[in-house]
This record gives sequence, structure tokens and C-alpha cells, in this order.
Amino acid sequence: MKNIINTLISIFVTCIVLSCTHSAPCDTNVSNYYLTIDDVVNSAEFLPAPPDSGSAAWLVDVERYQEGKNLRNTARGQQAVRDAFVHNDSLALTFSEAFGIEISPETTPATYRLISHMREDAGNLSTRHAKQLYMRQRPFMVFNEPTPLPEQEEELRNNGSYPSGHSAIGYAVALVLSEINPDRALQIMERGYQMGESRVILGFHFDSDVKAGRMCASMLIPVLHSNPEFMRDLNAAKQEINSIMTSRRVR
Repeated sequence: MKNIINTLISIFVTCIVLSCTHSAPCDTNVSNYYLTIDDVVNSAEFLPAPPDSGSAAWLVDVERYQEGKNLRNTARGQQAVRDAFVHNDSLALTFSEAFGIEISPETTPATYRLISHMREDAGNLSTRHAKQLYMRQRPFMVFNEPTPLPEQEEELRNNGSYPSGHSAIGYAVALVLSEINPDRALQIMERGYQMGESRVILGFHFDSDVKAGRMCASMLIPVLHSNPEFMRDLNAAKQEINSIMTSRRVR
């Protein structure tokens, strides 16, 4: 009996590993998902193939890669390094200034929960099918050049560059935060856009990967709005921010 149980556990673990292979770094923490892979629109069905080498779009990718490299030793390059970290606290910090209100478990718990819970719906699920289909090599692999974050390179070699999961996270979170605080939508969307540009600066993604990631985010948002748990948390976040803004006006 013990052998049977051990065998079943082994099979279960193997299935999880195989399901994550060749996708964005696979986060199986359920607190980072509202959806399942069956809920999202299949990115392989609506995204075009990444640009062929020698095409006009490929030349743009190469030019943008070179432009990004030139920014690495600047303040913008330092921001790109910070943008590479998208765990819950980092994501909240990334958007707090643009949002106009600190996002944290202590000050805005409902908003913090919302963007943390949806993170991998964007970064993993919305991009997974296309990543697995195309398995595009990342710029630092194509050009055989180092990045500002060499400790992340090995993990990234094993999942596709197209579309960009980080860009999908940044854009999807920006769209949701803009809905919560529309008065700051311009600043929020600019910050989400910058998260994608940061991936080009680091050499982790091509420009076309980033644009495709934003498209995945745009396709994800209507699906999230059809999820009752997401809508419950979204409404709680709106009430939370409205209360904070009302309190500020009273003062």
C-alpha cells in the first residue's frame, strides 16, 4: 500500500512539473490566481507568430534591443532591474507612486489582495499557450550577451520569450488599478507600460514579446470580470480607495 501511495504521489508531482515546463516561471500558489488555464483565452490562437529573422519587425526588435542596452547604466536601467521583481510586495511598491496611495497589506489590504491574487492569471495563464507553442529564445540567448541580472538567466532559458509574462502582469495590473482609481489612470498606465519596456532594457525580452504580453493582458481583463471572486475583490478595493479619498477630502 505504501508503495502504491508513493507511486501516486510521484505521478502527481511529475504531472505538475510537466504542466509548468516551457511556460513562464510557473507559480502554483493559488493565492496568485483567480482563474484556471481553461478559463483564459488561448494566446496561441489570437497572437501572430513572433517575427522571422530578417523581417522588418525583427529589425525593429534588434534596434530596440540595442537601444535598451544603452540605458542599462542609467537611472532608467536601475528601474528596469527593480521592475524584474514582481512578487506581491514588489508589485505593490512598483505601482504605489503612480496610484497616488500606498499599496500594502497594512494601508490598502483589499487592493493589495486583488493585484496579488490576479498576478499569475496575467503572467502565467494568459501567456502560457503561446509561450509553449513558439518557445522563442530570449535576446540575451540570441546575442549571447550578459544581462544586468545574471542570476535570473538560467531559469529564463527554459521558458519562451514570446509573449512577455512580466509585461502582461504590468499591463493587466495597470488596467485594474486604473479602474479602481480613474483619476490616476494616466500615471498608472504609464507605469504599467514601463514595466514592459524594462524587459527590453534588461535583454530578457524583445519589443515584439512585450507588445504581445500587453495584448494577452487586454484579453485577460474581460475574463477576470466574469469571475465572481475577482468582482467581489474588485468592488472591495474600489470601496477601500473611495473611503481613503473621501477621508483625504474631509481633511
